[in-house]
Amino acid sequence: LVMAVIKLHGHPISTATAMVLCCLNEKEVEYDFALVELSAGAHKQPQYLALNPFGVVPTIQDGDLTLFESRAIVKYLAKKYKGQGADLLGNTLTEQALVEQWCEVEGHSFFPPASTILFQTVLRPLRGGATDEAVVEINIGKLNKVLDIYEERLSKSKYLAGDFFSLADLQHLPWTQYLVTACKKGDLISSRKHVNAWWEDISSR
Repeated sequence: LVMAVIKLHGHPISTATAMVLCCLNEKEVEYDFALVELSAGAHKQPQYLALNPFGVVPTIQDGDLTLFESRAIVKYLAKKYKGQGADLLGNTLTEQALVEQWCEVEGHSFFPPASTILFQTVLRPLRGGATDEAVVEINIGKLNKVLDIYEERLSKSKYLAGDFFSLADLQHLPWTQYLVTACKKGDLISSRKHVNAWWEDISSR
């Protein structure tokens, strides 16, 4: 009996693809990587749209299941492979609820300003546009508020959901990496003692 290997359609430059790659590696899952050539518009071609009608990466195929949306994918992988690799979900109902809570925080409070800063400082200039510094400042303000809450939280626990690494932390990896490197906004992290320790820990995994 040959186990079907998960097929991941994506692109390494995509933060959402990177999130899924982090999860596959944490769960020690074998996968095939199918490069979707974004610069050539492959994600808008009928062949790819048949897998993901929204025309964005990533998408996974696991047997009969085709799944898109990176946060849904990592949750699926964490559940399917619960017994191997890092746990990522928590064991008790309380732990699982806290993981869910901080995953929601990432999606609703951290991701919007972080992605806006990345778009304005890196992607817009790449496409020939100018960075709107006012928009960047507003979103740095939003992110500062979120990271102040993280600082308080991480002064009490090693990771966001508790003393175990989970999806809540993993979902922050790609965006924070870009903020620190491409956007040159590392001071957002390094200026906060507990956030910085947390970031050094999770980014070295």
